[in-house]
Amino acid sequence: MIIRKSTSEIELIAAAGRILAECLALLAEKTHPGVTTGTLDRLAEEFIRRRGGVPTFKGYRGFPASICASPNDMVVHGIPGRQRVEEGDLLSIDAGVTLGGYVADSALTVAVGDVGREALRLMDVTRESLEAAILECRPGRRLGDVSHAVQEVVEAAGFSVVRSLVGHGIGKDMHEDPQIPNYGDPGRGPRLEEGMVFAIEPMVNYGAHEVFVADDGWAIHTGDGSLSAHFEHTVAITADGPRVLTRRAGEEGG
Repeated sequence: MIIRKSTSEIELIAAAGRILAECLALLAEKTHPGVTTGTLDRLAEEFIRRRGGVPTFKGYRGFPASICASPNDMVVHGIPGRQRVEEGDLLSIDAGVTLGGYVADSALTVAVGDVGREALRLMDVTRESLEAAILECRPGRRLGDVSHAVQEVVEAAGFSVVRSLVGHGIGKDMHEDPQIPNYGDPGRGPRLEEGMVFAIEPMVNYGAHEVFVADDGWAIHTGDGSLSAHFEHTVAITADGPRVLTRRAGEEGG
């Protein structure tokens, strides 16, 4: 069942989203060669708690940190620690904030120094696919329209969407119905209605779509060792169209 949120509930998610947007902007600024992913995690937790929020990820299903930090061929769920960020890395950072009992979830991929033209193209296409999906978040559209928008942008560029990982509904819980694949047929699935709130998150591989779980039981890598990028926003469906609740200052898009 897809839980529709009231206007006041959406405002609570938006408040969490503002903290999260500022946190991710800070982490992007602090991501440079030599910094450890554990340092980024500490910065995130301190920032979120200082603003009155709670890091949603910490302790969630046993996850030990406040952010996921996933470099290069790691798609998602990287546990921060002693690993140092290096020149030429792509680092995907995913985080959640709980505030007043409601959750916002967002992610971005950061290019560390000179990463090369194709890595930048992968990032751009992943970001563009997210924006295309957001545009479909309007009353009367179908969930399949959102999924198909990601797939269409990604595959037109020659990349692959990860098929075994999905976006999701969000609200009082980080993961609510529905699951939102990054591929699918337009015109299929539940009809979108005002008050629905989704975490839309394209995970895009430079190579094939297959992935595997590392020995730590968390980190998910591309099966062929190719680069991966990840962007995510929490989006509310309103009568006036999509409202992005985790938009960072200066970021392109509505």
